[in-house]
Amino acid sequence: MKVLMINRATVFTVPGGDTVQMVETAKAIRKHGINVDIRLANEEIDYEGYDLIHFFNIIRPNSISRHVKKSKLPFVISTIFVDYTEIDRKLGGVMLRTASQLLGSDWLEYLKVIGRSFLNGDKIIDNSYIFRGHKRSVEQLLNSASLLLPNSDNEFKRLSKRYRFKSEYLKVPNAVSEEFLETNPNNNKSGIVMVARIEALKNQLNLIEAMKGLNTTLKIVGKPAPNHMDYYQKCIEQAPSNVEFLGQLDRREVIAQLDAAKVHVLPSWFETTGLSTLEAAARNCNVVITRKGDTQEYFGDKARYCEPGDPESIKSALVKALEDKSELKDFIKEHYTWGKAAEKTIEGYQHVLKQKSGYNLHKNG
Repeated sequence: MKVLMINRATVFTVPGGDTVQMVETAKAIRKHGINVDIRLANEEIDYEGYDLIHFFNIIRPNSISRHVKKSKLPFVISTIFVDYTEIDRKLGGVMLRTASQLLGSDWLEYLKVIGRSFLNGDKIIDNSYIFRGHKRSVEQLLNSASLLLPNSDNEFKRLSKRYRFKSEYLKVPNAVSEEFLETNPNNNKSGIVMVARIEALKNQLNLIEAMKGLNTTLKIVGKPAPNHMDYYQKCIEQAPSNVEFLGQLDRREVIAQLDAAKVHVLPSWFETTGLSTLEAAARNCNVVITRKGDTQEYFGDKARYCEPGDPESIKSALVKALEDKSELKDFIKEHYTWGKAAEKTIEGYQHVLKQKSGYNLHKNG
């Protein structure tokens, strides 16, 4: 079997959870003898020899539709359906808030795509997106996909509530790499760490407010997103002395920070999973995470939850998590490894190719 993975053009220059999910899934799938190539949505691609395409990010249909039409191959989508509605309406500028309230979420996403094409050079790859609009583009892909691969059942329910489609789905939970599951010798953990891009969605400003008056430290790991430099500057200006910005770190350095910290916090306005929270839990951190999104399906009663718009809620969850016993590592190892995610993904691939009557599967080599 030979699989082509395609993701947004900025997946490596502006990395996020989808970057980790794609790279680690590919790595784990290759261990099963399946050939996987990774390409960017803005590249010219020769589709010859591939059995199917695996796309990521349904909220970026412009990165998908052209390749669907040109390749004529069966395809699956890791939907990674993030809902920006609340943050746009609460934290956006006057124009953004007004547009969100008057036009709705899909129209706003459409305007963002147009804006990124002018401001960031994030080109519109399929011109039909301009005429079709965001919602119709998403629904067309959802209906023509051979299989959807959401990270949770709740993600699929949210997707079904927003859009009209009939495609099947197979849940493929997010996971942690083997490096995060290695033995952590440090039993003297203290303080708080947050690993995430610095941007309004991740909510560092309210976290910084929650840290005021707490007798512990917070280390923020990550770089600001390209369009959020003003937000980053506000974070720096408002941070008290117990908050430190460490910038972007490599994986080994991130693991070292997680090994030192008692608590990892991710008080985002929305998370499908919170990959950095899974990784922190694997390093035996207690975790504080947002209620918004699909996080409770992953962590159940093993996390402290907070309301992102309420700094006192964040502070209360942090105080409790600092006192909790750390016991998440075994839970993560049992349920959330990329090996398990790869097995579910391959199950999806095999299901799709089996359904294609008369389809000649390309052999390895």
